[in-house]
Amino acid sequence: MDYQKIFTEILKKMDGYKDSGSPASYIPELRNVDSSKFGVHLITNTNENYSLGDSEEKFSIQSISKVLSLVMAYRLEDKDLWKRVGVEPSGTPFNSLVQLEYDQGIPRNPFINAGALVVCDVLVDHFENPKEEFLNFVRSLSGNSKLEYCSRIAESEKSTSYRNAALINLMKDLGNIRNDINTVLDFYFNLCSIEMTCRELARTFLFLASYGIDPITKERYLSSSKSKRINAVMQLCGFYDEAGEFSFKVGLPGKSGVGGGIVAILPNQYCIAVWSPRLNKKGNSSKGMKFLELFTSETEASIF
Repeated sequence: MDYQKIFTEILKKMDGYKDSGSPASYIPELRNVDSSKFGVHLITNTNENYSLGDSEEKFSIQSISKVLSLVMAYRLEDKDLWKRVGVEPSGTPFNSLVQLEYDQGIPRNPFINAGALVVCDVLVDHFENPKEEFLNFVRSLSGNSKLEYCSRIAESEKSTSYRNAALINLMKDLGNIRNDINTVLDFYFNLCSIEMTCRELARTFLFLASYGIDPITKERYLSSSKSKRINAVMQLCGFYDEAGEFSFKVGLPGKSGVGGGIVAILPNQYCIAVWSPRLNKKGNSSKGMKFLELFTSETEASIF
């Protein structure tokens, strides 16, 4: 399939698309991003690459990194992980305190903020230096040994992290956080601060399009069973309380971040990453979602 031609045709169709969203404003470093940026990169399981637009410009992947921390925690804890965090769509904003208290400190899924904080707590349990271990894992997946945390973005997020502090204190009080709160929060802010290009992001997630095996290096990162379950959680919970809309319109497992990035996979075929900083009211890239909707319609390929 000529993905390059399809990319160009879709962008032409979107000439009149009015992107009325705006970059994330609650993290100071993200509100200054050029909102006109747009990039897309697709990598197939046979290592064919297709790009368009600003696909080689780095951006903050934010919550997309939560999939990778979940993979690490799942490998370490196996099914015991699900005693501390669920796999259900939240149906409420990703930083809801009301739902967390109602559920007695057990987050609905690993991709809302509370769930990601629990996953970070699990990794702090297992590693003496979780930040180093996580970064090495992401470098291995991406094939880029020079990836780094962005201290500027991490500090910016930390400066306005009152809701995250409230979430983790509530879970600590309810017995679902075992380590020092500040240690877990610091890891969380750094985890979200990693910057990647669309090309790097698509390459990083390619193993989930091949049942846990990197189809290029042949290294196995997850069992096929665990990979299936990670993809299922992305399908159900990867877009905050807009996951149903993404499934309905796009039909691929994926994950978004408030930096404007979206990564999605089609098993046995490809991984695609899109970046456009303007977010809709649910916190997802509005232009990115529209592009992927048109892409799966044009290619007539989804998991459904």
